[in-house]
Formats: sequence, structure tokens, C-alpha cells
Amino acid sequence: MNETITQPNLSNAIQTAEDRLQTLLPSIYRGRTDEVQPVSMGSAPLAFDVNGNVQWDRMWGSFCDLAMAGGPPHKGKLLEPGTPESIAAEPVRYAEVCDEIARGVELAARLRVAPSDTPGWLRVPCSNDAMAGWLLRAITMENVSVRLDGDAILLPAGPAFRVEKEIKNVITVIAKTTHYWSGHLIRLQKLGIANLFYQLDNQAPLLQPTWKMSEDADVRKSIEHTLQDATGLRTTEHCYANWIGLDCGSVTSAISTMRRLVASNILCRREETAIFLPITATPQRDNERIARSITELLDHSA
Repeated sequence: MNETITQPNLSNAIQTAEDRLQTLLPSIYRGRTDEVQPVSMGSAPLAFDVNGNVQWDRMWGSFCDLAMAGGPPHKGKLLEPGTPESIAAEPVRYAEVCDEIARGVELAARLRVAPSDTPGWLRVPCSNDAMAGWLLRAITMENVSVRLDGDAILLPAGPAFRVEKEIKNVITVIAKTTHYWSGHLIRLQKLGIANLFYQLDNQAPLLQPTWKMSEDADVRKSIEHTLQDATGLRTTEHCYANWIGLDCGSVTSAISTMRRLVASNILCRREETAIFLPITATPQRDNERIARSITELLDHSA
């Protein structure tokens, strides 16, 4: 299913990443990603039944383009899970949030939701490793926290989550991404995605956040200096415990670079003109690879 589209004046690394993207993207985007704009359709209003429950399965007639394809990320800033401290302080409210997210995901995405052993996360089993891996990448680019757990993904939850905001965000993003996975990727292409993930993992492991709730300031500074020196990009002021931001200078450059990095087995997401790279479990070992990949894949044309 992979259709190679050779573009003139592209480096081998960029061309390879672009070819991989043709495998990852639903066929509706093949050859037309230049037409995709990072503009949101707007938020779908909540719909309620006679008992006052949100009808999560009757809210969307269509979805925005995937951020993976260059569309707008669902969230402008990263949606993060609740902290263990906040969950311990409000266990009843946290349970209510988890129940509502589970109900919504089952209605909107037709996926079962189970508790996770890790506070702040809900476990969503997928049909296979390829689906879980694809959803991990797609949801990351939508700026909603997500973790991989074998053939399942973990979605965020917290006692401060509101129905009309964070709960809706989680349900919408899983509904959106499963819509594209189930409705726009045929079986042969899914096999191609599984094969691509296998090849990438054999070449170099997927780089993803450690998801620690606290960070080592010295480690962060070391990573920032390494990335800045190697890429020439400045770090962003907005800090996350598990991510480091680099300003690409334009939305177009950030989108292209983000997508190429994800196609190179490095989780990445975008906030406006900045890309955010994961702080991994072994940052000293992985930073060189991240810096080299950014340098090779950075879009200088925008």
C-alpha cells in the first residue's frame, strides 16, 4: 500500500521519512497533505439524553483532519493526567471522572476501558500491537497524553477533569483517531503499518517519555544544551516534566518536522511553532539520536 512519492531536492533522510508517512497516513491523505490546513472545525456541542447524560455517540458527523496529516491538533496545549496527590485528595471525584470517560469511550469509539495500575491513567485494549502503536502516535500529535502498554494504550484522567472540557477532550481524541484507524485504513495497509513498526523497532527503539511526575533540573538543562547546540533551535519557555520544546520558527516547519520525527520512531508533538521532544528513560544515550534526527529532518523551507 505504500506509494513512494519522490520529491526533488530532498535529502535521503527526509525522503525516507516522507515515504514512511505514506504508509502511516490513511489513503484519503495520500498525495494531498499539502492541501491540509491546521485549522480547527470548531468544537462539537454536548448532547444530552432525557436523564441528563451526555450522548457521546451522537455528537460528531465528521472530524478535523488528523494532526498526523498536518491538521490542527485537538488540544493547543498538552492535556496531562492528574497527579497522584490530587487523586488521593479526591478519590470519589476521580472515580466519577474515570467512569464517565469509560462510558464515553465505549459509546464513541466502541472500545472497552479498564482501570490502570498507574494513578491518572485508564487502560484501553486495542485489537493488536499495530493499532495500539498507531493510536499512540496519532493521539500524541493531537496533544493529549497517551502511553503504550503492550497491545493497549493508556489515556489520562484526573479529579479536576470537567465534562465539557477535559473529559470531552479525551473522548473526542480517541473517537477521532479510531474513526480514521477503523474507517480509513484498509486491512492491507494495517499490515503495512505493523511491518513498518517492526522494521523501525529493529533499527532503533521508539523514543517516548518516561512519564515521571518530577524531573531532574540538571538533566533537563543538559538535554536543552545538547539540542540547542546541535540544531540551532532555541528551547521554549513552556516546560513539561516529560517534554522539551524547540521553536522551529513557523507552523509549517513545526508540522513537517514533527511528522518526519514520528515517522522515524521518535514521538513528537506540536504547539504552534514549537515541536516537543520526549525526555526518555535514558536521555544521555538518546539525546544524540534525537538531535541528529532533528538536524536531518528539520524543514528549512518554511
